[in-house]
Amino acid sequence: MKQVEDAEILQKFSVEKTRNEAFNLLLTKYQQKIYWHIRRLVIDHDDTDDLVQETFVKVWKNLANFRSDSQLYTWIYRIATNESITFLNKKKLKNNISLDDVSGELAESLTASSYFDGDRAQRKLQEAVLTLPEKQRIIFNMKYFDDMKYDEISEVLGTSVGALKASFHIAVKKIESILLNED
Repeated sequence: MKQVEDAEILQKFSVEKTRNEAFNLLLTKYQQKIYWHIRRLVIDHDDTDDLVQETFVKVWKNLANFRSDSQLYTWIYRIATNESITFLNKKKLKNNISLDDVSGELAESLTASSYFDGDRAQRKLQEAVLTLPEKQRIIFNMKYFDDMKYDEISEVLGTSVGALKASFHIAVKKIESILLNED
C-alpha cells in the first residue's frame, strides 16, 4: 500500500467531508511508530495503548490548528513524548518513588511482560536503556530505535542539536559499559 503524503492528509483533514478519512490515513501511517516510541518509554503494553489513544485524541483535537512549521510526524512525536513524560511523572508522584525506582519498576515489568518476546540480548539492551536518566533515555530511543535525525529530535524536544549529540554519546557510553560489565 502506497504511503500517503502528509500534505494530502492535512488537505483532506481541512475538509469536513473527508476529515475521518484523513485521520484514518494518519493513523495508518503513524500509529505503529508512535506505539513503539511510547512502548520503549513506558514499557507496559496496557499503559502504552492508553497513551497512544490519548496522543491521537490530542492530535485529532489539534490537527486543524497544525501550522506546518514542523513536520507532521515530529509534531505527533512531541505530543507522544510529552504524554509519556507526564505519565511517568504521575506514576512517580502517585507511588511516591524516585525516577530511579520507576526505572527499576519498568525493568521488572519488561521481564514479566508477556508482550516482550525479544531474545536475551534485546532484553539486556532494554534493561541497560532503562538505567539512563529520563531525557537521555528518550534521546537514545529516538536516535537508536526510531532512527530520527538530530534536527528532528531537536524539534520534538526543543533541545539544541549539540546537546542532543552529547546526551546520545553519553547514553551510548553508559549502555556499552553496562553491557560489557554484565558479561
